[in-house]
Amino acid sequence: MPHVTLVALTGFRVREPEMLELGMSLPGLTGRADAVSQLPALGILTLAGATVSPWTVSCLHAGNDLKATLDKVCQEDPDLVGISALTASIEDAYQLCDRLWQLGIRTVLGGLHVSACPDEALSHADCIVIGRGETVWPRLLDDASRGQLQRRYTVSREATPEWPMPRFDLLAHTPQRFTLQTQTGCPLACGFCAASRLLSSFHEKPAACVRRELAEIQKLAPRPLIELADDNTFAGNRDPHELLEILEQSGARWFTECDWRIGERPDVLARLARAGCQQILIGIESLVFRYPGMGQKRAELDRMLDAVRAIQSAGVAVNGCFILGADGESDSSLDALTEFLLDSPFAEIQVTLQTPFPGTVLHHQLQREGRLLPDRGWSSYSLFDVTFVPDRMTVTELEAGFRRVLSQVFSASAHQRRTAIRRQITRTAHTCRRDRRLQTANTPADQICFSK
Repeated sequence: MPHVTLVALTGFRVREPEMLELGMSLPGLTGRADAVSQLPALGILTLAGATVSPWTVSCLHAGNDLKATLDKVCQEDPDLVGISALTASIEDAYQLCDRLWQLGIRTVLGGLHVSACPDEALSHADCIVIGRGETVWPRLLDDASRGQLQRRYTVSREATPEWPMPRFDLLAHTPQRFTLQTQTGCPLACGFCAASRLLSSFHEKPAACVRRELAEIQKLAPRPLIELADDNTFAGNRDPHELLEILEQSGARWFTECDWRIGERPDVLARLARAGCQQILIGIESLVFRYPGMGQKRAELDRMLDAVRAIQSAGVAVNGCFILGADGESDSSLDALTEFLLDSPFAEIQVTLQTPFPGTVLHHQLQREGRLLPDRGWSSYSLFDVTFVPDRMTVTELEAGFRRVLSQVFSASAHQRRTAIRRQITRTAHTCRRDRRLQTANTPADQICFSK
């Protein structure tokens, strides 16, 4: 039977040596990096779920050692290798494709970067997939088995996803964290974001599919820790209570991303903690610039902070996400941001550099203005390396300023302060779940309902 090996090139990647050295010394950064590195690559697990007979399939989550990855792939003697990579790892993916071609092994490339730069990707692979791969995967495999593999397989952004069951059973070992997706895309179109537009328009996964995937995960871990692979979980029009009920019944603990508006929805806040939500990442983005396409997410800072406080008062930690280097950034604005973050209410903080990923409004703008750095290849598009010319700073000044911000907001004292905030939130969450258990225990079964 023909065999396909699926390879994911994922994880944090930093190229700038001083930034790499600094990051390894800051507990607030290393903790999140470790968490991300533990996440199984949901994309290749989903493709595995769409793989049909007579093909057999295996999944490989690759590290940064390209030779080791090549050796593992060759040991499986595959008839086809499918590779998924982000922009920061795409050059490694190209090298892997080139080496496999030399060995006579056919390759398929897909993912966000490939969808943004298809012609570039096609110069390295036998074929590419543009858009969500699971829709065309069975047809692609059938073509490959008949020796008729096409060069391109394109999926319309408007196509309704088919939601195949990810093959969690193919994981080499039970991970500490799992990934699960409840939607594709995002109804917003923030100028720096590629994920919301390149692969698919916004679609919400049916609740029954979410329930089935949770059940499969629970076969491996009865009370799993899950990161929802969503761009903005509660931004759609569906009733959030059905999803929250499914998550609560599963007993899973989970982390997700959404925008600050969730803090102005008291009915949802009342259920988040008891449904197992432990942390929400919220993009505040920039204190000096408002990106186009943010829609109703655009608001005054005080209103967003009030929403953050409401979320944390409900027993859910907020990870405040900030982007440095937007137009208008200066040494003084970086110092002001540092002062703000050191006194902010956030239980966690994520600080990255503005990164003009291909396919975004931001990339088109900086390319048009001639501000993309020609000596910074795709491997520098890591969120931690400067890839463009700032409008009010030099490249060197922005690099130094970024390191200065990180060294202060992720210092030991700042980390301890946020740890204390998280402990208080955890106590609140325990109270919410205890009160819910007491309420349920004292309510006749035929009268239990969830507030809408």
